[in-house]
Amino acid sequence: MFRARPIPTPNSDRIYLDHAATTPLRPQARAAMEEGFGLWANPSSPHGEGRKARAALEDARERIKTALGWTGELIFTSGASEAAALALGRAKGGRRFVSAVEHDCVPQAAPDADLLPVLADGQLDLAALAEAIGADRPVVAVQQINSETGNRQAIEPIHERVSDAGGLLIADCAQAAGKMTMPPCDMAMIAAHKFGGPIGIGALLVRDFAMLEPSGGHERGYRRGTENLPGALGMAAALEACSESYLDEDVLRAFDAFERECRSAGGTPLSDRLSDPTPYIRAIAMPNLSATAQVMRFDMAGIAVSQGSACSSGTMKTSRVLDAMGVEPDIAANTIRVSLGWNTTRAEVERFAETWLEMARP
Repeated sequence: MFRARPIPTPNSDRIYLDHAATTPLRPQARAAMEEGFGLWANPSSPHGEGRKARAALEDARERIKTALGWTGELIFTSGASEAAALALGRAKGGRRFVSAVEHDCVPQAAPDADLLPVLADGQLDLAALAEAIGADRPVVAVQQINSETGNRQAIEPIHERVSDAGGLLIADCAQAAGKMTMPPCDMAMIAAHKFGGPIGIGALLVRDFAMLEPSGGHERGYRRGTENLPGALGMAAALEACSESYLDEDVLRAFDAFERECRSAGGTPLSDRLSDPTPYIRAIAMPNLSATAQVMRFDMAGIAVSQGSACSSGTMKTSRVLDAMGVEPDIAANTIRVSLGWNTTRAEVERFAETWLEMARP
C-alpha cells in the first residue's frame, strides 16, 4: 500500500515519465555517435573518406534490419513523421485509409484519407475496414502500439484483409520497435529516440522498393538530403542494446500496484478498457482534476508526464483518440499519459504514485 505524502518541492530531483515521447540516449548510442562524428564526409562522395562513411552507413543499415528481423529494404529518415509522409505520399496504390486513433503525423501525411473507426477497446473495427477498402488496392495505415493509451493493435487480421484487397499495409511501429516483434506489414515507420537512440533519425522499412515511387536524391533515390551518419550509427547501437529486456519487471510490478491503489482512490486506468494493453504506456484518469491541471502540478512537483501524445499535447485539448474510442468526456478530460523507459526505476514509479494519490485526495 502506498502512503501519500506531501507533494515534493521543485527543488527535488526531477523524474521523467514521458518516455513515449522520447527516451534518454543509451550509453551505447552515445559512443557510436562519437565514432560517427569522426566520419565527417558525405557518404555519397566518391573519394576515400566518402567511401569510408558509406561503408559505415551501410553497416548500420544492415545491423538495424538484423536487429528488427526485417528482410526488406530500409530508408533512413529524420524520424517516424517523415517516414509516414514518405510512405503515404509515395506508396503505389489507391485510396488512403487511416484509423481514427493514429498519431497526428499520419492524418497530416494523408489529409484526404478516409478515417476507419475503432471499437471501445481501441481495436480497429474489422467489419468497417472490410466494407471500406473493397478491392481497389487500398493503402492502409495503422499504429502497432497507440502512443496515448498503450493499446496494441491486432495487426495480423488487418494485414490479411488489406492483402486480400490487393493493397498495402503501413504500420506505425514507433512505440514498438526495440520492444516487440515487428508485425506483418508492407511498410513500417520507426524512430530512434523511442528506444534510446538519438533524436532526428528514423527509418521507413519497405518490403520492396517497387511499392514506392522514387523522388530522386539519396537513399537509393527515395529521399533527398545527406544522410545523418552519426544518427544512423547511434540508432543501430541503441536497437542492438534492446536485445535485453526493455523494462525491469520490478518497475512494472510497482506500477501495477499503483493502478490498484488508483482504482481505490476513484481513478480510472484506461488499461481496464483496452483489448491488449502494453505495460510501458499507461493512460490514467484522476477524479475531479483536469489533465491540464495535473500536468502542471506534476511539473511543479518535479515529475514530467503528458496529456496525450507529445506532438499534440501542447494544445491542451481533449484527446481525439479517446473521443474515437467513446471514452466518457469527464474521464477523457482528466486523463494523463505516463510512459516508462529503459532507465525508469521502481523508486521513480513509487514517487509518482505517492504524488498522484496526494493530488487525488478530495
